[in-house]
Parts: sequence; C-alpha cells; structure tokens
Amino acid sequence: MGIYCTPMSIDALHRAIDSAGSQRALAEKIGKKQGQIGNWIHRDKKVPAEVCAAIEQATDGRVTRYELRPDVFGETPPKHGKAA
Repeated sequence: MGIYCTPMSIDALHRAIDSAGSQRALAEKIGKKQGQIGNWIHRDKKVPAEVCAAIEQATDGRVTRYELRPDVFGETPPKHGKAA
C-alpha cells in the first residue's frame, strides 16, 4: 500500500460520505456518479486529487483535502488565530 492509499485517507472519505448522508448525496454535491465513489473506496483506494477541494467544500470543511490526500496536499496546516 502506497502513501496515497493510507487507511486515514479512506476513513476521511467515509466521513465525507457520512457528512453528505450517502455516497449518492456526496456524488451529487461534487458532480460525480455514485459508482465513482465506490471505486475510490474499493478499487482505487484513493480519492483523485482534483476532486478533494470539491469534497472539502461539500462537507463545509469537515473533511479537508489534506485528510483525503496527504500525499498531494501535505499535512493539515495549523489553524491561524486560535486562542491560546
């Protein structure tokens, strides 16, 4: 298993699905077909980098591009303006 298919990134996709309500609902929000999401989980073991921002937007930031593809986007950046 390569860095791009870490269980954490697939877990993030599952959280995005839960946030949207279903695979179909997430697919509709990002302009994809439900079967494509199933393929990402079961066959590809990763989310295409070009849809990560759409998933982040569809989940209102609850699932980030950094969680979905840390191999492409790197570590989640620290939050700015956080109270100490």
